[in-house]
Amino acid sequence: MSEGVRSRRVRADAQQSIARILDAAQKVFADDPNAPVEQVAEVAGLARATVHRHFSSRQALLDALVRDLNTRYRRAFEQARVATSPPAVALYRLTELAFELKTSHPFVIGLASAPESPGSPASDPAIQEGLDLLFGRLHAAGEIAVDDPVWCRRLYLALLHEVHELPADAPVLTTTGDAAADEVSARVQLLIGTLVAALGGRRRELPGRPGSG
Repeated sequence: MSEGVRSRRVRADAQQSIARILDAAQKVFADDPNAPVEQVAEVAGLARATVHRHFSSRQALLDALVRDLNTRYRRAFEQARVATSPPAVALYRLTELAFELKTSHPFVIGLASAPESPGSPASDPAIQEGLDLLFGRLHAAGEIAVDDPVWCRRLYLALLHEVHELPADAPVLTTTGDAAADEVSARVQLLIGTLVAALGGRRRELPGRPGSG
Protein backbone atom coordinates (compact mmCIF):
# COMPACT_ATOMS: atom_id res chain seq x y z
CA MET A 1 0.00 0.00 0.00
CA SER A 2 1.41 3.38 -1.01
CA GLU A 3 1.91 6.16 1.54
CA GLY A 4 -0.73 8.28 -0.21
CA VAL A 5 -3.36 5.54 -0.06
CA ARG A 6 -2.53 4.84 3.59
CA SER A 7 -2.82 8.53 4.45
CA ARG A 8 -6.21 8.83 2.76
CA ARG A 9 -7.47 5.76 4.59
CA VAL A 10 -6.33 7.17 7.93
CA ARG A 11 -8.12 10.46 7.23
CA ALA A 12 -11.28 8.62 6.17
CA ASP A 13 -11.21 6.51 9.35
CA ALA A 14 -10.71 9.62 11.46
CA GLN A 15 -13.63 11.40 9.79
CA GLN A 16 -15.84 8.37 10.33
CA SER A 17 -14.88 8.24 14.01
CA ILE A 18 -15.59 11.96 14.46
CA ALA A 19 -19.01 11.57 12.83
CA ARG A 20 -19.84 8.68 15.17
CA ILE A 21 -18.68 10.66 18.20
CA LEU A 22 -20.75 13.72 17.28
CA ASP A 23 -23.85 11.63 16.63
CA ALA A 24 -23.41 9.80 19.94
CA ALA A 25 -22.75 13.05 21.83
CA GLN A 26 -25.97 14.59 20.54
CA LYS A 27 -27.98 11.56 21.70
CA VAL A 28 -26.24 11.20 25.06
CA PHE A 29 -26.30 14.88 26.02
CA ALA A 30 -29.93 15.26 24.89
CA ASP A 31 -30.84 12.64 27.51
CA ASP A 32 -28.37 13.87 30.14
CA PRO A 33 -26.52 17.18 29.60
CA ASN A 34 -24.12 16.27 32.41
CA ALA A 35 -23.22 12.83 31.08
CA PRO A 36 -19.47 12.07 31.05
CA VAL A 37 -17.52 11.88 27.82
CA GLU A 38 -16.89 8.22 28.60
CA GLN A 39 -20.59 7.55 28.03
CA VAL A 40 -20.32 9.18 24.62
CA ALA A 41 -17.49 6.82 23.76
CA GLU A 42 -19.58 3.83 24.85
CA VAL A 43 -22.57 4.85 22.70
CA ALA A 44 -20.27 5.58 19.76
CA GLY A 45 -18.74 2.12 20.10
CA LEU A 46 -15.26 3.56 20.39
CA ALA A 47 -12.50 3.45 22.95
CA ARG A 48 -12.35 6.37 25.38
CA ALA A 49 -8.84 7.14 24.13
CA THR A 50 -10.17 7.54 20.60
CA VAL A 51 -12.65 10.19 21.71
CA HIS A 52 -9.97 12.05 23.67
CA ARG A 53 -7.63 11.88 20.70
CA HIS A 54 -10.12 13.83 18.60
CA PHE A 55 -11.51 16.03 21.40
CA SER A 56 -9.10 16.96 24.15
CA SER A 57 -11.82 18.16 26.51
CA ARG A 58 -15.57 18.19 27.02
CA GLN A 59 -15.64 21.82 25.87
CA ALA A 60 -13.83 20.90 22.66
CA LEU A 61 -16.55 18.33 21.99
CA LEU A 62 -19.31 20.87 22.69
CA ASP A 63 -17.66 23.38 20.34
CA ALA A 64 -17.48 20.70 17.65
CA LEU A 65 -21.20 19.99 18.06
CA VAL A 66 -22.01 23.66 17.43
CA ARG A 67 -19.73 23.76 14.38
CA ASP A 68 -21.38 20.62 13.03
CA LEU A 69 -24.83 22.17 13.45
CA ASN A 70 -23.69 25.30 11.63
CA THR A 71 -22.43 23.13 8.78
CA ARG A 72 -25.85 21.48 8.57
CA TYR A 73 -27.52 24.89 8.45
CA ARG A 74 -25.24 25.92 5.57
CA ARG A 75 -26.21 22.76 3.73
CA ALA A 76 -29.86 23.69 4.26
CA PHE A 77 -29.26 26.85 2.21
CA GLU A 78 -27.96 24.68 -0.63
CA GLN A 79 -30.93 22.31 -0.36
CA ALA A 80 -33.38 25.21 -0.34
CA ARG A 81 -31.58 26.76 -3.35
CA VAL A 82 -31.97 30.25 -1.94
CA ALA A 83 -30.13 31.79 -4.90
CA THR A 84 -32.08 30.10 -7.70
CA SER A 85 -35.49 28.81 -6.55
CA PRO A 86 -38.51 31.15 -6.56
CA PRO A 87 -37.80 33.11 -3.36
CA ALA A 88 -41.11 32.29 -1.63
CA VAL A 89 -40.49 28.57 -2.23
CA ALA A 90 -36.89 28.88 -1.00
CA LEU A 91 -38.06 30.66 2.16
CA TYR A 92 -40.56 27.91 2.92
CA ARG A 93 -38.07 25.10 2.33
CA LEU A 94 -35.29 26.80 4.31
CA THR A 95 -37.63 27.38 7.25
CA GLU A 96 -38.80 23.79 7.12
CA LEU A 97 -35.22 22.51 7.19
CA ALA A 98 -34.35 24.88 10.05
CA PHE A 99 -37.19 23.55 12.23
CA GLU A 100 -36.24 19.97 11.38
CA LEU A 101 -32.67 20.67 12.53
CA LYS A 102 -33.90 22.28 15.73
CA THR A 103 -36.08 19.26 16.43
CA SER A 104 -33.36 16.71 15.71
CA HIS A 105 -30.58 18.56 17.59
CA PRO A 106 -32.25 19.76 20.81
CA PHE A 107 -29.13 19.69 22.96
CA VAL A 108 -26.97 21.66 20.53
CA ILE A 109 -29.74 24.19 19.96
CA GLY A 110 -29.73 24.75 23.71
CA LEU A 111 -26.02 25.63 23.63
CA ALA A 112 -26.83 28.67 21.50
CA SER A 113 -30.55 29.00 21.98
CA ALA A 114 -31.08 32.61 20.90
CA PRO A 115 -29.91 34.40 17.74
CA GLU A 116 -27.60 36.65 19.78
CA SER A 117 -25.95 33.73 21.58
CA PRO A 118 -22.21 33.32 20.87
CA GLY A 119 -21.61 30.47 18.45
CA SER A 120 -25.21 30.33 17.26
CA PRO A 121 -25.82 29.59 13.56
CA ALA A 122 -27.16 33.14 13.28
CA SER A 123 -23.64 34.45 13.95
CA ASP A 124 -22.18 32.54 10.98
CA PRO A 125 -21.29 35.05 8.20
CA ALA A 126 -22.23 32.54 5.48
CA ILE A 127 -25.69 32.09 6.99
CA GLN A 128 -26.14 35.84 7.36
CA GLU A 129 -25.16 36.39 3.73
CA GLY A 130 -27.52 33.65 2.56
CA LEU A 131 -30.45 35.16 4.43
CA ASP A 132 -29.66 38.67 3.18
CA LEU A 133 -29.59 37.34 -0.37
CA LEU A 134 -32.92 35.59 0.10
CA PHE A 135 -34.67 38.63 1.55
CA GLY A 136 -33.23 40.81 -1.21
CA ARG A 137 -34.74 38.41 -3.75
CA LEU A 138 -38.07 38.39 -1.90
CA HIS A 139 -38.21 42.19 -2.07
CA ALA A 140 -37.21 42.26 -5.74
CA ALA A 141 -39.99 39.76 -6.51
CA GLY A 142 -42.55 41.91 -4.70
CA GLU A 143 -43.13 39.31 -1.99
CA ILE A 144 -42.26 41.79 0.81
CA ALA A 145 -42.30 45.57 0.99
CA VAL A 146 -39.35 46.15 3.33
CA ASP A 147 -36.11 46.86 1.45
CA ASP A 148 -33.68 46.16 4.29
CA PRO A 149 -32.31 42.61 4.21
CA VAL A 150 -30.48 42.99 7.52
CA TRP A 151 -33.67 43.96 9.38
CA CYS A 152 -35.59 41.18 7.63
CA ARG A 153 -32.93 38.69 8.66
CA ARG A 154 -32.98 39.80 12.30
CA LEU A 155 -36.77 39.57 12.42
CA TYR A 156 -36.76 36.15 10.77
CA LEU A 157 -34.20 34.74 13.21
CA ALA A 158 -36.09 36.14 16.20
CA LEU A 159 -39.30 34.53 14.96
CA LEU A 160 -37.51 31.26 14.25
CA HIS A 161 -36.41 31.14 17.88
CA GLU A 162 -39.77 32.19 19.34
CA VAL A 163 -41.89 29.85 17.18
CA HIS A 164 -39.57 26.94 17.99
CA GLU A 165 -40.03 27.64 21.70
CA LEU A 166 -43.82 27.32 21.46
CA PRO A 167 -45.21 24.11 23.03
CA ALA A 168 -46.78 21.71 20.56
CA ASP A 169 -50.24 22.32 22.02
CA ALA A 170 -50.05 26.12 21.76
CA PRO A 171 -53.40 27.45 20.44
CA VAL A 172 -51.61 29.49 17.79
CA LEU A 173 -50.32 26.27 16.20
CA THR A 174 -52.78 24.29 14.10
CA THR A 175 -51.93 20.75 13.03
CA THR A 176 -53.84 18.08 11.15
CA GLY A 177 -52.50 15.25 13.29
CA ASP A 178 -49.83 14.39 15.82
CA ALA A 179 -47.06 13.47 13.37
CA ALA A 180 -43.81 15.39 13.54
CA ALA A 181 -44.21 16.49 9.93
CA ASP A 182 -47.55 18.13 10.75
CA GLU A 183 -46.00 20.01 13.66
CA VAL A 184 -43.10 21.25 11.55
CA SER A 185 -45.51 22.38 8.85
CA ALA A 186 -47.63 24.26 11.41
CA ARG A 187 -44.58 26.08 12.74
CA VAL A 188 -43.44 26.97 9.23
CA GLN A 189 -46.89 28.31 8.34
CA LEU A 190 -47.05 30.39 11.53
CA LEU A 191 -43.57 31.85 11.11
CA ILE A 192 -43.88 32.75 7.44
CA GLY A 193 -47.40 34.12 7.79
CA THR A 194 -46.30 36.35 10.67
CA LEU A 195 -43.08 37.39 8.93
CA VAL A 196 -44.65 38.29 5.59
CA ALA A 197 -47.39 40.30 7.29
CA ALA A 198 -44.82 42.20 9.37
CA LEU A 199 -42.76 42.96 6.26
CA GLY A 200 -45.69 44.28 4.28
CA GLY A 201 -45.96 41.30 1.98
CA ARG A 202 -49.05 40.20 0.17
CA ARG A 203 -51.11 37.36 1.55
CA ARG A 204 -50.79 34.22 -0.53
CA GLU A 205 -51.03 30.45 -0.20
CA LEU A 206 -47.76 29.07 1.06
CA PRO A 207 -45.90 26.58 -1.14
CA GLY A 208 -46.33 23.61 1.20
CA ARG A 209 -44.10 20.60 1.65
CA PRO A 210 -42.31 19.37 -1.50
CA GLY A 211 -44.27 16.58 -3.11
CA SER A 212 -47.45 17.40 -1.20
CA GLY A 213 -49.29 18.79 -4.23
